[in-house]
Amino acid sequence: MASHKGKIGFALQAVAGFSEGDPGAAIVRAGNHAERYGFDAFFLGDHPAWAPECWLHLSVIASQTRRIRLGQMVAAVPYRTPLLTARLQSDLDRLSVGRSILGLGIGWNAAEYGLGSNEFDRMGIAYAAVPVRQAALEEAVAIIRGVWGSDLFSFTGDHYRASDARIEPPVQEGGVPFVIAGGGERTLRQLAHLGDVSNFGAGPAGKVDSPEDARERFAILEAHCRSAGRPYEHILRTHFTHWLILARNESAVAAKIDRYFPHGLDAFWGKYLVAGTPAQVATHYQEFVNAGVEYFVVQTLDPDDEESISMMTAELAPQLQLKLSN
Repeated sequence: MASHKGKIGFALQAVAGFSEGDPGAAIVRAGNHAERYGFDAFFLGDHPAWAPECWLHLSVIASQTRRIRLGQMVAAVPYRTPLLTARLQSDLDRLSVGRSILGLGIGWNAAEYGLGSNEFDRMGIAYAAVPVRQAALEEAVAIIRGVWGSDLFSFTGDHYRASDARIEPPVQEGGVPFVIAGGGERTLRQLAHLGDVSNFGAGPAGKVDSPEDARERFAILEAHCRSAGRPYEHILRTHFTHWLILARNESAVAAKIDRYFPHGLDAFWGKYLVAGTPAQVATHYQEFVNAGVEYFVVQTLDPDDEESISMMTAELAPQLQLKLSN
């Protein structure tokens, strides 16, 4: 995604948490909004235990759009075998004619944030310790890239294996960009060696709750890039917002929040919701730009809040000024 260097990019992510009707149809509408309103990309989370399946719906959106990139923010590596992930991503890249982005992470426990039970438990999958899941991610990347090669590929690791496997590779020129998501020390080291795009945000998105946190993580990433012999600027630095709500004035913002949260904000959204007029929230985003962020993945939990979606690109994004020294 080197084409995004030197400017600030915006991508939309949608969850059908507060929309009416079929949630899958709402997500598809949001993907079309992303194309219509000039977003660079459209992402879906990977929560098969409580949300529509991401690759399936991204493929539908691929058939209805022509420009936006499409990917997961992010796919949990433990939910599928690496070969299955490679197959799904290659198919998405081919259906979208080379517009896919592969977002990978190790998964997280929703119960730790008061968002229900652990999705791993719901799916009947072991919730291994963080170092184990991180090691498995490295093996998964090796297999995904290996089975996209020109020859049959075999691999035997501690967590995954493949035998004489090959999948028709993606068609994207230069290859599919890999997002390695998270803000931990080992994750940033893995990113320096394996990925093309960073992504972290507040709370479960990487525990990067402030611009100061982001600045610290980027310094760690830059050091790992030096150790890996890789230019730091080769990695696109992105930030995740759990939910952004925009409106024309403060009373309209308050009305939206009251509609979504008639009993008041809970502990999670009281901490992680970003809401205001475009001018008000521009300060929040500019602080992250000043810390080194180049690209924002902004989520909405109401795919039909077209006002917020349109304002993100038309009124918020133009207010941000990139610090070229970062």
